[in-house]
Amino acid sequence: MVDSLTPEQRSAQMSRIRGTDTRLEVLVRKGLHARGFRYRLGGAGLPGRPDIVLPRYRTVVFVHGCFWHGHDCPLYRLPKTRPEFWADKIGKNRARDARVICELETLGWKSTIIWECSLRGARPPEQERVLDALAASIRDQKLEKRHTGEAHGSE
Repeated sequence: MVDSLTPEQRSAQMSRIRGTDTRLEVLVRKGLHARGFRYRLGGAGLPGRPDIVLPRYRTVVFVHGCFWHGHDCPLYRLPKTRPEFWADKIGKNRARDARVICELETLGWKSTIIWECSLRGARPPEQERVLDALAASIRDQKLEKRHTGEAHGSE
C-alpha cells in the first residue's frame, strides 16, 4: 500500500510524536505522587532510560505505548503501509525491552510496565484502579525485600 502523505508531510507528522512527558506518563507520575511516592525522571543512568525511577524501592516504571512496543491488544495493529519495516522495527523494540529488563534485574532493580491500553480511554475510576494496583505492587516489592532480608537501612 502506498503512503497517502508525502515524505515531508510524514516526517512532520512523525516529529510530533512525543518521546517523553506524554499524557500517560504525566498521569502515572501524578498518580504515584498523590499516593506518596517520590521518584526521579530520565532513567538515572539505568539501562533503557526508564520513565520513572523509584530509588527507595529499587523499582523502575516504563509507560509503554501499545503500538511502539507491540503489545498484544486492540491498540496494536501493524500498519498496512510498509508492514515489513514496521514488523522489524517493533520486533527490535520488543527484543530491546526484554534485554533491558534482564539488565535491570541483574542490577537488582524491579521493573513494572504500564501499558497504554490500561489507561487510554479509561474513565477516572478505572485509571485510579490501575494506579492503585501499581502502587500496591511497588509497596509489595519493598515488603518482599524486607521479609527476605534484602532491604538495607531503615525506612
